[in-house]
Amino acid sequence: MAEDNAVVLRLEAVQKQYESADRDPVPVLKGITLTVRHGDSIAIVGPSGSGKSTLLNILGSLDSPTRGSIQLDGQELAHLSEQELASIRNKKIGFIFQSHHLLPQCSVLENVLVPTLAETGKATTGAVERAKRLLDRVGLGHRLTHRPAQLSGGECQRAAVVRALINQPSLILADEPTGALDHSTATSLANLLVELNRDDRVTLIVVTHSVELASQMGATHQLQDGAFTSTDA
Repeated sequence: MAEDNAVVLRLEAVQKQYESADRDPVPVLKGITLTVRHGDSIAIVGPSGSGKSTLLNILGSLDSPTRGSIQLDGQELAHLSEQELASIRNKKIGFIFQSHHLLPQCSVLENVLVPTLAETGKATTGAVERAKRLLDRVGLGHRLTHRPAQLSGGECQRAAVVRALINQPSLILADEPTGALDHSTATSLANLLVELNRDDRVTLIVVTHSVELASQMGATHQLQDGAFTSTDA
């Protein structure tokens, strides 16, 4: 496990623009600099079209910057092949989306174990035991064999959180994780994320429109027209 205060993620002057055949390039991100340390919890907020999704995709190595540097655990991502990036995403980054993206034909336990199958195609005994422990911790220990259609929306999203944690990643990225949930269920999920960050030192970056969720993070970064306009520690 990383030491407290160790830098997990560093962005330096990251820019992103999209080329167009019939007009000038469209700038989306305009010089984003950000340092994320082990155990940090950060909310990124801003209006639609401000660049939040693009930034999250770059943080998760799903997209690359036009200019600037992005390092995860000290490794410059721009220097890696797509195969190497895929391995980084699987081992070092956990993703939580607004939609849980659970496989409908698989049980809760099987869904959680999917990220562990990338290299050998078979979950280890250790991974299975870790999955069971995590599912029990989030209140799904009695739902191991249930399929997503048999769960509530909140239960599906909790299973998605466990799936993001299963490979013990350096970083969890959450994209509107409470956006599709009712207020009570959203509050419960937000509390779970805060608990994991506080107790397990899970490093967490959340893109959200929820003022309530953002207020529970250690810092909030306001994104406006592709640039940070303020930072609240």
